[in-house]
Amino acid sequence: MNPTTKELVRYAWLAAEINRHDIAYYTLARPTISDFDYDQLYRELRDFEEHHPAHRLPDSPTARVGAPPLAEFRQVAHRQRMESLDNTYNPAEVGAFLARVQKTLGDQPVSYLIEPKVDGVAVSIRYEHGALALGLTRGDGTQGDDITENLKTIRQLPLTLAGAPEVLEVRGEVYMTHRAFAKLNREREEQGAESFANARNATAGTLKLLDSRAVARRPLAIVLYGVGEVSPGHGFDSQTATLARLAALGFPVPEWHPQAAGPAAVLAAINALDHQRQHFTYPTDGAVVKVDDFAARATLGSTAKAPRWAVAYKFAPVRAATCLHAITFQIGRTGVITPVAELEPVYLSGTTVRRATLHNADEITRKDIREGDTVIIEKAGEIIPQVIGVIQEYRPPTTEPFDFAARLAELGLDAARAPGEAVWRLRQPTREQQIRALTHFAAKPCLDIASLGPAMAETLVTAGLVTTPGDLFTLKHEQLILLENLADKSADHLLAGIAAARHRELWRLLHALGIPNVGAQTARDLAKHFGTLDTLANATYENYLQKKIGKQGQTLKAEESVIPGIGATVAQSLLTWFNTPAHRALLEQLRAAGVNFTVPPPAGGGTGTGQRPPPLAGKTFVITGILTQPRLHFEARIHALGGEVRATVGQKTTYLLAGVDPGSKLKKAVQLGIPILDEAAFERLTGAA
Repeated sequence: MNPTTKELVRYAWLAAEINRHDIAYYTLARPTISDFDYDQLYRELRDFEEHHPAHRLPDSPTARVGAPPLAEFRQVAHRQRMESLDNTYNPAEVGAFLARVQKTLGDQPVSYLIEPKVDGVAVSIRYEHGALALGLTRGDGTQGDDITENLKTIRQLPLTLAGAPEVLEVRGEVYMTHRAFAKLNREREEQGAESFANARNATAGTLKLLDSRAVARRPLAIVLYGVGEVSPGHGFDSQTATLARLAALGFPVPEWHPQAAGPAAVLAAINALDHQRQHFTYPTDGAVVKVDDFAARATLGSTAKAPRWAVAYKFAPVRAATCLHAITFQIGRTGVITPVAELEPVYLSGTTVRRATLHNADEITRKDIREGDTVIIEKAGEIIPQVIGVIQEYRPPTTEPFDFAARLAELGLDAARAPGEAVWRLRQPTREQQIRALTHFAAKPCLDIASLGPAMAETLVTAGLVTTPGDLFTLKHEQLILLENLADKSADHLLAGIAAARHRELWRLLHALGIPNVGAQTARDLAKHFGTLDTLANATYENYLQKKIGKQGQTLKAEESVIPGIGATVAQSLLTWFNTPAHRALLEQLRAAGVNFTVPPPAGGGTGTGQRPPPLAGKTFVITGILTQPRLHFEARIHALGGEVRATVGQKTTYLLAGVDPGSKLKKAVQLGIPILDEAAFERLTGAA
């Protein structure tokens, strides 16, 4: 059925409104509505597009979720060469640059703009007739990789422009904020993947991903500070005017860009930036000094590599020397062993540093880091302390090369290093690992066993009642009440939570298993693709990635992901995990306990254990309108009781939960004869009233 004119007008308004809110939130950092209200608008937009895909706008906010994976990036020539900047760490060389500029321009007064040098990846983005048409990396300056689909996932970046020139090429830097980078590394550590060394590496690695849907899950940001081809070029005659025009078009521009005239003022601005950058949310490694006037720039010209009208002053890394007393190991939830330097405390960039990452065994060998050495440390990306080298002349004669494998044996850690991997990983879990694995298994994004937190997990492991997560399903009330400080009621709550966990969605179980590199979204993708845990467990490499074959039958080097977002690293993790005998034994333990292995969970539970099925098993809900709690609150309750939540009303919908201003979903539910629940009726249905 075609949408009505009223629906089309509403849809266009929704798309424009959400794009406006994206600029307010991501670019200006001044949101004008709550997250809940934003989510309501976004869901309504998505529902329309699901029902009317032919009417989907090219600049819809949903375009930011990514496109199908590419076999490889195509190379595209830049219309105007992308130059790099000459760098210096010496204030005297900045003075020499200013003198050369003044000499070339004669008596003409020269004004400069000083901008932060964001530590990211340079890109060029072309808009044609107001629409984002092409995005390229710098490459060699004459041509770059076409990363258009990856750039579209960045919420700060407008997909369409109002009032822009017919052709507008903007240039800037893609980066990650300190918080986003730290969050990404935490997620990678939880998944058993190696952490990125710094935010720039993480950004560059993300932009190289061939699947933009995987890029959309990474927290990229962007700042624009220049233009390339512009037609017609009105309004871009100086750097000051350019930044103002870009900001007016909705682009994020440098937050700090004072003007300065003369060497003293320029150097003062650079020093001010060095202090100011400590408060920035993103990594900066220097200041860029630019001649403001574009006509003066044209007179100054460029060398074969860089413009003569700009220079980058790089701040010296903040470093300190201290004694490395010992190398210890940190064991992650998935058994990854990370070496850590235990240091004589030293003050660095506003904090006292006592420990620093050593990354892996290869890094220790390459840098020849030994216990007792005097080492140089710095904060990578201004956040993570790391050892960057050794002061050899201070090395005590008694030091010995660090033997990673010998130290593992000395500590009684049974670990191995898989071929092609940089990390060592435990073969058998330690007590601490068992506790962490159990806590993760029961966490809310996994099987959501509310009564099983870290303290309870430690109690169960210490008592010897639980070794693997599968042991949970064998626990009995009479065992639990023997535990110290565990009352009858607490035991009942725990057992009820474990019973409900049998009926959770398959993706939650996959996430709960703690497979390296498999987070919540990857678990959803796997469950949707394979349908059953048994099918996934017996998958081969070819079920994840396939060779791309040319027309004449030649095999290309590139591999194509069968499942969006799942590449070689994740595929190998899955194959290794499911081919480990201990993990196979765990799966059989879970099967015997009646844990759901299918999508969707079988109606009635299908456990064969005598447990009553959850009250909403087999029932499908659609939620609409404004409710007294966020929608996620009701979704979580429905899932916890065995039900399913869908975005759109259809023949298989069991109930519509409707709040204030329910919209078109209410009308469709009435047409299909689907029961309508208000909150009071929902509470009665779920037994909460």
